[in-house]
Amino acid sequence: MGMFQKLEIGDSVTPEIDWEMTPDMSFGTFESWGGREQVRSNVSRTERVYYFFIDNWEEEIKLCLMERGVKHAKVVAEIKAPEEMLRECVKKQGTSSLFEKSYAINDEIKEWLIANVLQVDNPSAVIPLYEEPEVEDMGDSLPLLADSAFHGQSVKLPNEHSFINDDEIASVLKKWNFYDGDLNNDGEFENSLVDPGDGRIVVDQRTGLMWQRAGLDITSVRSMKRNIEQLNKDGFAGYHDWRMPTMEEAMSLMNKEVNSKDIHLNLCFSKEQPFIFVDNQRKPGGYWYVDYKHGRSFWSSGTIPGGFVRLCRTI
Repeated sequence: MGMFQKLEIGDSVTPEIDWEMTPDMSFGTFESWGGREQVRSNVSRTERVYYFFIDNWEEEIKLCLMERGVKHAKVVAEIKAPEEMLRECVKKQGTSSLFEKSYAINDEIKEWLIANVLQVDNPSAVIPLYEEPEVEDMGDSLPLLADSAFHGQSVKLPNEHSFINDDEIASVLKKWNFYDGDLNNDGEFENSLVDPGDGRIVVDQRTGLMWQRAGLDITSVRSMKRNIEQLNKDGFAGYHDWRMPTMEEAMSLMNKEVNSKDIHLNLCFSKEQPFIFVDNQRKPGGYWYVDYKHGRSFWSSGTIPGGFVRLCRTI
């Protein structure tokens, strides 16, 4: 891709600048799941690419440095460049919609950057942009497993792969009293969640299931199965038998009310997996999901669907 040159940003130095990457090309490279062919089919989830672009969203036009990856976009610095040069570049690219105000740089800006920023010690031209990392509220009120004896009635949920027809899903939800905003609005399953002392997992004493508090990032069902195999090989939280939950197991976590993170889950679970795969398929075709953001079950067609996963294991 013709990459060269590096840039100092505060106390750090970026990897090489990709002069051929543009805002519109970045979607096909890092975001698109289908339709347009991927520009780079071998981009890994941890790879980061750096490129310059013009930000014309607000009244003040800016030249910025972008850090881009799969499902990752972060403006890491603003470059103090001549405003007239930036506006002339935008003008030459023609009209755009209200939703497209990020522009590729031209050769004039590229040469200016090389001469005035990359090849000289000019820290005043580079303004680092730092973001405070978001610390998600995972709750702190769960009782510890070591201090909690369960005295209620335990429930054994189906835990094997199966097919569910459209006309069967409502009866599945009602049988176990699972809340579903569309199909069982009066349902409310009671959990008995406890903290084993490892911040990555939680145990439901009622169902006998251990859960990831977070989960795996969005990917295809095929890649997801490979990721689960690797996680088990590595022994996540000390265990090697993690698996995708069934519809019943995943719905057992569904709360009727949304929490302060605007999701139908106990606070101990991350909001970063808003909908998850379950180990159930649909007849005549498709895959079932549980949507904690909107409080419902749903299915999606397609031979290679995409989704998140929150894994569980039987204790």
